[in-house]
Amino acid sequence: MLLTVSLVVVFGLLLGLLLKTKTIGVGSAAVAVLFGFLLASTGMAGPINNLLHAVLDAIGKVRA
Repeated sequence: MLLTVSLVVVFGLLLGLLLKTKTIGVGSAAVAVLFGFLLASTGMAGPINNLLHAVLDAIGKVRA
């Protein structure tokens, strides 16, 4: 759970940085946020979480 909250913060900060540097516009950011929100309520939420956990576990094993 803590890792999920941390990733939400990281992606939120990244989205804020992209907005600040005008790399993406407000409309694009809103679409990205809404897409993520809607994607979380589909059946794809579980496989996406599993993929993220597998990648982060692999990174942790490489660094150890």
